[in-house]
Amino acid sequence: MASFSFSLSLAIFATLYFLLSVNTQLAAHKIHRNHLHFGTSVTVRKDLCFTSFHPRLNPRSTHDIKLLGSATISNDNGIIQIPDPSRAANRSCLAGRAVYSCPIRMFEPVTKTIASFNTTFSFQFTATMFTSNATDESSSSRDQEGSGLAFVLAPEFTVGRAGHRLGLRNDTCDHCKIFAIKFNNSHDTEFGDPNDDHVGINLGSIVSMKTAILSETTVSLHGGSVHRAWINYDGSRKWIDVYLGADNDRTPNQTILSSPLDLSCFLNKFMFVGFSASTAKSTQIHSVLSWNFSSTIEAFLQVPSERICETNLFHQVAKYSKVPRSREPSSFLIFVAVVGLCTLALVVLYCNPHKSSPYSFPDIKQRPTPPSKPHSFTIHEIYRATHKFSKSEVLSSNPGGVLYRGTLPNGHHIAVKRFSQHLESQTILSSMHARIMKRIDGLNQFCHPNLAPIKGWCYNSKEMIVVYDYFQNGSLDKWLLGLGILPWTRRFNLIADVAKALSFLHSKDTIHGNLRTSSVFLDISCAAILADYALVTVAAKSNRGENVFIGKRKDVFGFGMMVLEIVAGKRSSSVGEKEDTGILEFAWSMHETGEKKRVLDERMGSGGAIEQALRALDIGLVCTLKEENGGVSMEDVVQLLSTRAIPKLPQKKPAQFSQSLSV
Repeated sequence: MASFSFSLSLAIFATLYFLLSVNTQLAAHKIHRNHLHFGTSVTVRKDLCFTSFHPRLNPRSTHDIKLLGSATISNDNGIIQIPDPSRAANRSCLAGRAVYSCPIRMFEPVTKTIASFNTTFSFQFTATMFTSNATDESSSSRDQEGSGLAFVLAPEFTVGRAGHRLGLRNDTCDHCKIFAIKFNNSHDTEFGDPNDDHVGINLGSIVSMKTAILSETTVSLHGGSVHRAWINYDGSRKWIDVYLGADNDRTPNQTILSSPLDLSCFLNKFMFVGFSASTAKSTQIHSVLSWNFSSTIEAFLQVPSERICETNLFHQVAKYSKVPRSREPSSFLIFVAVVGLCTLALVVLYCNPHKSSPYSFPDIKQRPTPPSKPHSFTIHEIYRATHKFSKSEVLSSNPGGVLYRGTLPNGHHIAVKRFSQHLESQTILSSMHARIMKRIDGLNQFCHPNLAPIKGWCYNSKEMIVVYDYFQNGSLDKWLLGLGILPWTRRFNLIADVAKALSFLHSKDTIHGNLRTSSVFLDISCAAILADYALVTVAAKSNRGENVFIGKRKDVFGFGMMVLEIVAGKRSSSVGEKEDTGILEFAWSMHETGEKKRVLDERMGSGGAIEQALRALDIGLVCTLKEENGGVSMEDVVQLLSTRAIPKLPQKKPAQFSQSLSV
């Protein structure tokens, strides 16, 4: 009886499984056949033309242009004005945007295609004498000017902060997904402005990645003239050209900005297009007089399949037809069979309550991975995310490996560190895997605003890969080598951020092991995020008895070298694994001769920043000393940076300790 019951149970469950699987497959096939249909490639074009924004001349302007913040359309002359000049109150510290009311398709995520677009607009800056303090007669006309106007592609209907930020930044929106061309007639050293008359390209940041100084051209944003800008972006070539001239002129022969530019990381599928401006202490009016915009993109549009169209047509005809139609077989019979088999199975089990099955199926509880825990990726996932480890996705490289940008299927951007092949022999990785994983787990135990958590890893017999979050502003070495001009205030803050992060690690008896400017990333607020930890070599050297003390000393030396690079705006060249200490030797020689100002980056400007930069230079030099020669710990460095104390340096350069850094 027991064997019969068991055999019957197996037969019932086998039949149930077969019926359900067949029904599921048929239903899935039907859904796919009727509803799923890959879109076809079509050219999507959008054209905007506003010769005037006056409601009488262009009735749709009030509908097509969305005004945010302090932006307005003048009823007198039909132009966009930011801020509203009719305000009776103080017009300082205001921000506004004027954008096209419907988002425009700018990116195709299926094919990673970027739209090509062309825009031209005429604009004017008008300095007014309205001030918050009418009795202040010391303000010059130049003080009443600024900040400027920006052409923007933004992801949301929102306006940013006032001040010198041109209304671009707002803590409640996704700042990384914003692109702007700014026309600026103010000089703010905090944001790296080269002067008070320039044009810049901004990608997710207030600091421009590339600028053009207009004093080197025949055009100036001062004086109240009406200017015309032409911006041409080629999505296939990933190239941008910016022209600037007088309003009635033709497109100039020479560009003021021309550069390769990949906007794929700064565009959503749909973006809002328009203008943004703000005021600080000034009361300048930023006006847009006319605007033309056109864009084209090869997009995949979801279209209904023929099956859906035929079915809809059949139902419409059937409403008015008396001819009977045959129905497709329903799943009622399958439902009845399933219910009957389930009832039979329950009866059999009820009649044999004490008979246990000869097979046991233990309960398997799937434990979800906590968000704080790193995720194990497959090499196939990494391969796809980095577009087959494409050269176009390389962010930086050093003797330890290559850092790639990657994109997961959900659209999340990641940074992928692929360790060098000479560090990845099967014997080394197999013997160190447990120690590498222990180090990853240890690093992820720490939470600090200037430390990047490890999001995941990929390990097999041939590869060791670590995954971090991707930071849109890139790595520090890119900024020092020409991506943008970092003012000294920003550089000093970055030095302090890295010092705090490194001091925190050392307080936990943990080392970084790979401190370089390429290991420091800038988040959206241009704060330093320390990442790209040494994993392979630190794990390998732990077997040879390398203790934490030596690792900390090497971190301090690496920090000192990084400070020298930030102060000088240059990178120490490297050959193999041996650092060429050209900057270090030059800095010490200038210290000995009392000419340390020659080390400073000329792009930082002059004034009060020089004194602080020289003190930072001394801090960098003292970090390269052995402890017996006056060397310091990272805790000491944090104290030096938070005060105005000047470290004591020997008059002559002593011998340094080992300068080889872990990777």
